[in-house]
Amino acid sequence: MLEKLFPANEHKVERAIRVVVGLGLLSLVFVGPQTLWGLLGIVPLVTGSVGSCPIYTLFGLSTCRTRTKVSPART
Repeated sequence: MLEKLFPANEHKVERAIRVVVGLGLLSLVFVGPQTLWGLLGIVPLVTGSVGSCPIYTLFGLSTCRTRTKVSPART
């Protein structure tokens, strides 16, 4: 059921970038300009942690490799 709601559609590198960007934006709440716009960092942080992007799901996109099933050879 969760696989249908949150399909894995992000590559490992993209996930890492999203987490770093999310933490960077979230740090703006505490250091620097101390603005609440930094709370937008929660979005890439959560999507990077979960490995599923709702916008990718909506448009049917994916950046992770698809696994191909190998069919047995017929004799």
